[in-house]
Amino acid sequence: MGAPHGHRLHFHGHSPLHRAPAHLKVAGLVAFMLVVVATPVPWVPAFVGYAGVLAVLVALSGVPVPYLARRMVIETPVLVFAALLPFIAVGPRTEVLGLSLSEAGLVAAGGLVMKATLGVVASLLLAATTDPRDLLAGLERLRVPAQLVQIMGFMIRYLDVVTDELRRMRTAMESRGFTARDPRHWPVIGRSAGALFIRSFERGERVHLAMISRGYDGSVRR
Repeated sequence: MGAPHGHRLHFHGHSPLHRAPAHLKVAGLVAFMLVVVATPVPWVPAFVGYAGVLAVLVALSGVPVPYLARRMVIETPVLVFAALLPFIAVGPRTEVLGLSLSEAGLVAAGGLVMKATLGVVASLLLAATTDPRDLLAGLERLRVPAQLVQIMGFMIRYLDVVTDELRRMRTAMESRGFTARDPRHWPVIGRSAGALFIRSFERGERVHLAMISRGYDGSVRR
């Protein structure tokens, strides 16, 4: 993997959760999510119990709660969709704060938020307590297809590279007085996104040629 990457999610520590084998943590996460998804929404005490289990694991890991809370922003699209469900769902309706909301939509939104939040917290905890290289090795030990593991490895390796490229492009635009404030600036953002995609694609081609020139045959040497 070269220099360590993916560090923005990993929280360095020496807790029992950090030391646990990566493949066991991945298997535990998958089992936990299957149980959460299979739990009927009306079983609210069960979800409270799941949240309690996660709270114990977070305390055991030593990962600060604010560290995880800042990364919960990834759940925003799910929360937006859940907020729309009571308005667009059909069926019997009820009045809440003067708004006519679908009862089925309210139940579905509540279940979506509970399950998604538990899943996001569990996934972030796994990422925070597992080094990316150990995670890839754990996936290999679980017999995940080698090509899929390699794709994930390259994604982790170059995610920071592409992010840094985007940061440099943003700095260059701001140094020229450009700041996106309204929809009139969307075309500029779109062209920048296109340029970033082309640069990333070209970088990927160069990396692939470099790997082939060094004897890459489809398997990663460690």
